[in-house]
Order: sequence, then C-alpha cells, then structure tokens
Amino acid sequence: MPELGLVDLPFLFEDLDHARSAFDGKLGAYLTERIESRIGYRMLGYLENGYRHISNRLRPVHEPADLAGMRIRMLPSEIHCRTFALLGAVPEPCDLRIALEAIASGRLDAQENPLANTVTYGVHKLHRHHTLSGHFYLTRGLYANRAAVDAWPQNLREAVHAAAREAIVRQRALAVEEEAVSQRAIEREGCELVELAGAERDAFARAVRPLHDEARSRYGEAALALIAR
Repeated sequence: MPELGLVDLPFLFEDLDHARSAFDGKLGAYLTERIESRIGYRMLGYLENGYRHISNRLRPVHEPADLAGMRIRMLPSEIHCRTFALLGAVPEPCDLRIALEAIASGRLDAQENPLANTVTYGVHKLHRHHTLSGHFYLTRGLYANRAAVDAWPQNLREAVHAAAREAIVRQRALAVEEEAVSQRAIEREGCELVELAGAERDAFARAVRPLHDEARSRYGEAALALIAR
C-alpha cells in the first residue's frame, strides 16, 4: 500500500482538528478506496494514535539545531528515520524492549512517542526535556473481514458502521484526556516542557520539506491536495 506512505510525512497537519477532518473526509476516502481494492477487508474508520513528541536527556529542543547529534530511537520507518536525519539527529530504529534498555543506560539520548506512551514506559523518569513537537500524526485503521461484512444484511452493515463512527468519536476524546493526564504526570516529575508553535514549528517544517517535495512527485499533486484544510 504505497499510498499509506503519504500519511507518514512529518508536519502534515496543522492540528488535531485538521488531521481528523482529513481522515474523516477526502484523504480517508482516498486511502479507504485503495485499501479495500487490494486486501480482503472493509474499512470502518480511523482510530487515533495521536501526535508524537520528542523527549531527551540532554537539553531543551526549540529548533532543529538542538537535535544535532542526538541519538534518537525511531520506529522502523524509512520516512520517520529520514525526518530526524534531516533535523540533525542520529536515528536508531529498534524495537521497544531494546530502546527502553538503551534509554535507561544513556546509550540513546532521545525518543519520540505520544505522551501516553512516554509515561506508560516510564521514560519521563529518565528524560528531563520534553518537546511538544507533534511531528507525526498516527492513526490506527479499524478493519472488518470483507466477506463477512458483505454477507450481512443492509441494516446490520449500516448499524455496524454507525457504531464504529460513535466509537471513533469516543476513542478520540479519550485520547485527548489521556494526553492531558500524561502531560500532568510529566510536569509532576519536574520535567521541562517546550511547546513548538509559530516560527519555531515553521523551522522544523522547513527542514523536512524535501520529504514533502518527494511525496509530491511520487503521489501526485492531487493526492497532496487531499490534505489541504
């Protein structure tokens, strides 16, 4: 599903409302059509994994130069790793167990995750510096077996789709609550929080613009236009 690489791009959305409206609208319809044309599932919608943020043990991060030389744990994604290479960091993709051991030992300087994961994994007890960068927005598809769904009577299909829409709204609200709870836990630990906004966020977005230019060539202008607010 090469088109899914489109939503791996960094700094793709302005805020949560923008991201959600894109997945609930033209962008989601575009991805759903391609997913359903290639695999044996029906898409019921897109749950929220949320924005990913940076934490590290070395210094506050306000601009890309602050990431210079930082060894940062990444998911095994080419786009994610290239993003942080463009920002000046040293990306190290590895699984979670290895990452947590390396963070605890200091071999890795930084990591990026939704705040809820950072707190669940206890990283806020090891990293003093947290930057609310919102560099990637991740979703989780809600899938159902195509043969089963297509065999249901029409009224059952409609009921399941309606229930899925309600569940997605509720899950997204819970995700926002969980992020707020996690931020308070980080603050109680005495950590420093930096929120990227305005010119600071723009500097990060400029640094990774080559990835957006490549995506425009790969997926076409029409696909990128689906993300426009």
